[in-house]
Amino acid sequence: MLSRGSRLFGTDGVRGVTNSALTSEFITRLAGAIGYYFGKSSKLLIGRDARAGSYFIHHIVVGTLLSEGVRVFDAGLVPTPALQYYIKEKGFDGGVMITASHNPPEYSGLKVILGDGIEAPRKVEEEIERYFHEGRSHRPPWIELGYDVKRVDDVLDFYITSVVNMVDKELIRASGFKVVVDGANNVGSLTTPKMLRELGAKVMTLNTEISHIPNRPPEPTPESLVQLSNAVKSSNSHIGVAHDGDADRAIFVDDIGRVIPGDRSAVLLCKHILTNRKDNTPRRIITAVSSSTIVEDVLKGYGVEVIWTKVGSVVIAREMVKLGAMAGFEENGGFMYPPHQYVRDGAMALALMLEFLAKEKVRLSDAVNGLPHRYLIKTKIPLKSREKLSELYDVLKEKFYSDRIISVDGVKVIGKSYWFLVRPSGTEPVLRIFVESSSKVEAEKLLNLLKSILDQVLK
Repeated sequence: MLSRGSRLFGTDGVRGVTNSALTSEFITRLAGAIGYYFGKSSKLLIGRDARAGSYFIHHIVVGTLLSEGVRVFDAGLVPTPALQYYIKEKGFDGGVMITASHNPPEYSGLKVILGDGIEAPRKVEEEIERYFHEGRSHRPPWIELGYDVKRVDDVLDFYITSVVNMVDKELIRASGFKVVVDGANNVGSLTTPKMLRELGAKVMTLNTEISHIPNRPPEPTPESLVQLSNAVKSSNSHIGVAHDGDADRAIFVDDIGRVIPGDRSAVLLCKHILTNRKDNTPRRIITAVSSSTIVEDVLKGYGVEVIWTKVGSVVIAREMVKLGAMAGFEENGGFMYPPHQYVRDGAMALALMLEFLAKEKVRLSDAVNGLPHRYLIKTKIPLKSREKLSELYDVLKEKFYSDRIISVDGVKVIGKSYWFLVRPSGTEPVLRIFVESSSKVEAEKLLNLLKSILDQVLK
């Protein structure tokens, strides 16, 4: 058991290796704390992805919530944004999504969702953690435990219909798109191909068989999407899309097979929202510090304010609700469109991208070529301890004192022709490093310098 005061929630939910960190005892105690937070007679909708641990975790969560006097509704296998949309639209008090999103297959996890369909904010996470460490439980008497689990079978169709109705269906249908979908052998395979067919697209699928052993890593990266890239080129498709494990992300592959970073595709979607959809009030976007400065370079020309936040969709979504924004996003492919919902939604991002291409009558490759060209390197190193992170940050700030520095999450340094970010992962014991420059030589030189500094300080 974790020591009192230890954090359970990371960047987005509670995650760990199945049957190692996430044991049945741990899940029981956590589900009890979640049930205690929502309270007796609350209505919670439970969904899961297809990971190896999700099935047994699902049963433990359901049973424990029932023992807390919670009214439990079971959505089964669903993408996270589908569960969130249903919770918001159907008046549930909240829900639990059992998923580890993009983490390796051996991981599983839980996301706690409030009645507005958004993941619980940090203060709620801390409250649940306190109940966990204190072992809180309502333990209602037997006579109050008469609730049965109710199956909810229309979550997927309800979600698909909502996405399709959000865009110009006839315009997209008339464009005759050919799309390749990589479903990561998980729940996005249940919704995205069907949504595309309802939009009149010709669909080719990869990795859409539901399995707890995926054919590729759950995180959609250039390294893991070689098959998708080749399929788009060989089939002469207009676009490819890849999801992570729970389908709240969408990474696009253009018509010439290039994997497009999520912040680049997000900039295109923001331009579409501004110029074509006219959903531009307020003219503000919120994004994590891990996104490229291309965001500012392009969108400030449209009079859009850019707010940098900590990494994590929870932070971005809650900041959007607080300040108001036309969109929010992360460089990992998570895009949030408030008229639909304030959460990452891979299918919604794809529908908007097709609408953009149809409206502009442009190929995705040409649209991407119109953005500033930068060379990006993303890497990570093991992080055994966080004790020296503050010292590391001080060294970086001193070394790059003449540049613009953003310290909301790790250290982001913005120079004239480059930027970099050094921050600890919220889901894995690693230190993430992002380096971007106008030239490959400068980016690699800067990365080597950073590695040298990290090696000196962290040792």
